[in-house]
Formats: sequence, C-alpha cells, structure tokens
Amino acid sequence: MKKSISKNAKNKNQEISSPKGMRDLMNEEYYNFQGFFEKAQEVAVYYGFKPIDTPILEHENIFTSSIGEGTDIVDKEMYTLKTKGGDHLALRPEHTAPLVRAYIEHGMQTMPQPVMFYQYGPTFRHDKPQRGRYRQFWQFDLDSLGSEKSIMDALVIKACMSILEEAGATNLSIDINSIGDKECRGEYLKELTSYYRKHLSSLPAIDRERLKTNPLRILDSKEEKTKEINGGAPDSVSFLCSSCKKHFKEVLEYLEEMKVAYNINKNLVRGLSYYTRTVFEIIEESGGEDGSPLTLAGGGRYDYLARQIGGKKDVPAIGISIGVDRIIASPWYKKLSPRILKKPKIYFIQLGAEAKLKSLNIIEILRKAHIPIAQSLSKDSLGSQLAIAERLAIPYSIIFGVKEALDNSVIVRDMGNRSQNTVKLSKLLEYLKELK
Repeated sequence: MKKSISKNAKNKNQEISSPKGMRDLMNEEYYNFQGFFEKAQEVAVYYGFKPIDTPILEHENIFTSSIGEGTDIVDKEMYTLKTKGGDHLALRPEHTAPLVRAYIEHGMQTMPQPVMFYQYGPTFRHDKPQRGRYRQFWQFDLDSLGSEKSIMDALVIKACMSILEEAGATNLSIDINSIGDKECRGEYLKELTSYYRKHLSSLPAIDRERLKTNPLRILDSKEEKTKEINGGAPDSVSFLCSSCKKHFKEVLEYLEEMKVAYNINKNLVRGLSYYTRTVFEIIEESGGEDGSPLTLAGGGRYDYLARQIGGKKDVPAIGISIGVDRIIASPWYKKLSPRILKKPKIYFIQLGAEAKLKSLNIIEILRKAHIPIAQSLSKDSLGSQLAIAERLAIPYSIIFGVKEALDNSVIVRDMGNRSQNTVKLSKLLEYLKELK
C-alpha cells in the first residue's frame, strides 16, 4: 500500500509537459505553419498536383517492407503499437509508403497516368531532438506516380523549389545523384561492398553492421571515420546502365534549361531503401544557424516501392518531401499569413443582460459581411473591455448597451480620437464600410 501511495505522489509531483521532442503549436507559430501550408498548396495546384490525406496510423509492414532493414527509421525510430484486435500498427514516419498503399488500394492505375498528389501533415520518428528536428514534425510532399519520364523528376524538383522561394529562400541549390536501377545496381553494390571490406577494421561498429544489411546506407553515415573512407568510395554514376545514364542526363538537362544550380554528389543515397535512379536534396546554402548549408527538402524515384509493399507490379514514381519545421525556424522565412487570419478592425463591447442576450446576433451580422472583430463577451465592465481594445490596438469599437438594445442601434467609437456616433443596426454595415 505504501509503495502505491508513494508512486502516486511521485506522479503528481512530476512536471506536466508534452512528450520529449513534441510541442504545442499555437499563436504566431501556428499561423506560420498554416501560412506555409496555404502557400505550398497554392503552388502545388498550379503545377497540377491534387490533395490527398492518408491516415497517421498504418499497418507496420507498410514501412518495414518499404523503408528497409539497416535504416535508422526501421531499426530505431518507428513508433509502433499492437491494437486490442492484434493488428501491428505504426505512426507514419514518412508519407510516401502510405501514398503508394492508397494508389494500389483505390485502383489508381486505371486513371490517366501519371497521378500527381500533394499532402501535408505530421510524421513521427523517435529521433534525437535538436534545433529544427522534432519527434513529431511536419512534412509537405509532392509526388507523381505512373510515369518513368525524366521530365517528371524535373517537374517535382521545380515545383518544390518554387514553394521554397515563395516562402523566402533565396540561395537554393541541389545535390543530386543517380543510384541506378535493378539492372545495374547489383554490380555497383558488389564493388561498393568490396571497397568497404578493405576498410573493415577502420569502420565504426554501426557501419560494419550496415555492410551486412544495407551497404548503400554507409554512404549516408554521420560517423567522421566513415566520412573519410567514403571519400574514396566508388561512385554509382560510373556503373549506370545505358537507360539509367540516359534518364539521369535528361534530368540534368532539364535543370540546366531552368537555370537550376546543381552539384552531383556521389555519396548521396538518401536514408530510405526504396529509392532508385534519381535521388536529390534541395539545400539553402547559408540557411543553417551558423550560416552553414541547410537541407530543406529531399526525395527521389521509388519505381519499385509498389511491389515492395505487396502490389502486383512496379509503379514508376518520383517524390519529394519538405521539412516544414526547418523552414518555419529559418531567419529568411517570410512568416506567411494564412488567409483565414484577418486583423480585427472592430472590438465589440456589450453592457447589461439585455445587450448580452442580443450580442451574438450582431456578431453574426458582422461575420456574414466579412468584418473581423475581437470581443470579450464574458466581461461585464465597460472599462475592462475598453482596456483590452486599447491593448490590442484595434482602431474602432462597437458599444452595445441596454439603451442601444432597446433602440436597435450601437455606438461606434474611434479608439484613436475618442469620438463616437450612434448608428442604427440597419445602417451599421454601410457606416462601417466608410471607415478607414
């Protein structure tokens, strides 16, 4: 019994807080996220993308079969649970595998191809929290499914860059690589494995383990010793078959035509096993906290993912994901305002039971006329309501008291010069439109 009481007391004394790596979005930060989403959505629509929203929870095997063993996401970072019915589910760590599942489930292969989607929402990884990186984080994705043409790679990249530029990024470049397809990647992996075996004694334990399960991931290693070894690693471009080489050459030609600066990064593989052919990252050259380069978005082709998660055939596809948290935290972000956010022009003040009773009807008249207001309907005192209006720096107030409720009128007060006029409710909208 004592143990139980002690445990309860300890729990009560614990600080009330959100889970580590997760936080509440509110006030200005909430509007910054909403403003970015609206801008990204607007740009995506102009490029021909349509919306989709997949569940936050998916069957766990959707990710284990697609992202792959030897990746940090599957090995260490997924949040998983077992339901009362015995289903093994996972909080989505990314958007792409759920999108391909939706493509297969809803028979989208019968639609005119390619089908192009944008999606936005929270994703979850049990990662080490740090600046701009959270365990619940927001991504905006652009995807094109059903075409292997190189122009779709270019379109996805260009649309993403347009979104970032509209958000305020000015110094963007692209790191890009091709990791081949099933026709030519085998030979490259054989050569890469042979190279790492020669340096086995110098590889950290984590990368020695990756050599057994997923050698490509070693190229993406964050270990300093491995980075040195990677400097001499064979590059995938040298092993491309003729069709992959042609595809990659065309993608680069499209980028050059659009005057998009790029750098061929032979060590770029991205952290997910489903990528094939083109892989890329969009970088803000001085976007980091110390002026260092900051990766804002990344993606690539995933032509075999549909079959990996249980589809009957391969579906050529290309996509990119934008890390929204990083953008919102960047000093260059324009702090885009959502359309729904309108600065109140009127502060509504009510006095007395009769006026309070009719107040919501007047607010509804203003709402239908698209006149944004602020109010403190729960307050009773004139002084407290006027003080709030002044603190919020709202230019005009509407005062609705007992006398006004009987006369079907309101007092419109200029908060700057303290002048005021009594206006009949039937003339109120007309009067307010004349105000500057």
